[in-house]
Amino acid sequence: MLTRALIVVLVILNLGVALWWLLRGEPASAPPASPVGVAQLEVLPSTQATPASATPVTAAPALQDVTPASASAPVTQPPVTTAAPTTAAPTTAVADTPAPTPAASVPAPAPVAAAPTPAAVPAPVTATPAPAQCVSLGPFADRATAQSAQSRAGNALRGAKLREVADAGATRYRVLLPPAASREQAQATVKRIVAAGVSDYYIIAQGEDTNAIALGQYRNREGADRRLAALSAAGFKATMVASGGDGSAQWWLDATLAEGTDPAVARQRSGAAQQRSLECVRLR
Repeated sequence: MLTRALIVVLVILNLGVALWWLLRGEPASAPPASPVGVAQLEVLPSTQATPASATPVTAAPALQDVTPASASAPVTQPPVTTAAPTTAAPTTAVADTPAPTPAASVPAPAPVAAAPTPAAVPAPVTATPAPAQCVSLGPFADRATAQSAQSRAGNALRGAKLREVADAGATRYRVLLPPAASREQAQATVKRIVAAGVSDYYIIAQGEDTNAIALGQYRNREGADRRLAALSAAGFKATMVASGGDGSAQWWLDATLAEGTDPAVARQRSGAAQQRSLECVRLR
């Protein structure tokens, strides 16, 4: 029984092999091997229309024949087969883009050294001269004695002038502007005095000094001299009238002190008994 079964199986296998041998096709011949050094031709599948936004495909460079000259047998090209189009999404071939060449490094400019700032030169300091100081030295009994005192003082005094005081024993000193021709002219002069900022004045209405303008009465000569200097600076030519004296005359030496000279030193060198401050305006 077992032997019969094995025989039946062997018969079936033989029939299957024979049937397979009869139904198979002719074996496809393998493509001949390409010679060494020959480029292979590859056909890309056809694609649909390239969209407008797609990147244009760069044409592939033409194939060059690099077959050695010594080859005598003709080169058999492999069969070209056309692949059926597929429904897959089209593939866009992108040409190789050369890598961007890095920009040449530009050396940084060398720092420019700042020009040295010249040292500030201090402006020369101009010394402000000290104000002039004027004195009156005396009294002297006569003109000759006053001139001798001026010689003894020497270079301690500058621009010295001799001044005679007619009434040396006076007890009062009045400062006046000469009488005007009329009351109206005297009043016009008063307006000018007021405009100049001078105070303490009045118009004399009677006597020999009628229409004169009194500008102060002083008990000492120094006060009267200062008043005369102020009126002279304002443009008025006033006079000083002494009263109450014995009529004797005295001489005084008026001068500007040299720079750096002490008034006491000038008095000692001149031999004067007194020294009085004096407005320098009176020496001009």
